[in-house]
Amino acid sequence: MDSVAIFTRQVLSRSNDHKRAMQLLATANIPSQMIAILRQELDSMVRVIYLLAQEPARRRILIEASVNGQQWQQSSGRGRVTDREMVELAQELQGWTRSVYKFGCAFIHLSNLHDYNDRDPMQLLVIEDCEAIISHCRFYHGGPEHSSFTDLLPYLPMVLDKVSGNLEYYLEQLPEEVTRRPDEIW
Repeated sequence: MDSVAIFTRQVLSRSNDHKRAMQLLATANIPSQMIAILRQELDSMVRVIYLLAQEPARRRILIEASVNGQQWQQSSGRGRVTDREMVELAQELQGWTRSVYKFGCAFIHLSNLHDYNDRDPMQLLVIEDCEAIISHCRFYHGGPEHSSFTDLLPYLPMVLDKVSGNLEYYLEQLPEEVTRRPDEIW
């Protein structure tokens, strides 16, 4: 089977698990894990965005590395491709990726935001990150009216659906051998 098809299958399988998990976590009201799931979906999206920004030959090398369980290496062969590098590229193209990714990372790793039962995580963020998260949620999903963590939670399943939809669209672009600039994709 072609490595692009295997990679696509892997990403879609992970995404389907995220959608199912989000439904269960929202019903069970487990906020930290809802955000962790969103962050994992975003991780898939920034990787696919990064792949789309590569020349077709380089894209294939990275996809094959992923399918074979290897880390992505810089084209120079010196060092690995970092999450920061991929997030920054997605940030340039999307405008909201960095703030949501950072917020999600705080729930992947133990942080002060896990004290959400007693302190509002949105109030613990740098004001720019809080404003970016809330403004993008309002723009794409119509809310929340207030910027508290509890007001944001009902929108997380919609945010996941949006990221998942974008991810599926970007995955459809992977097999194309036509070289396009990343800004032409979005």
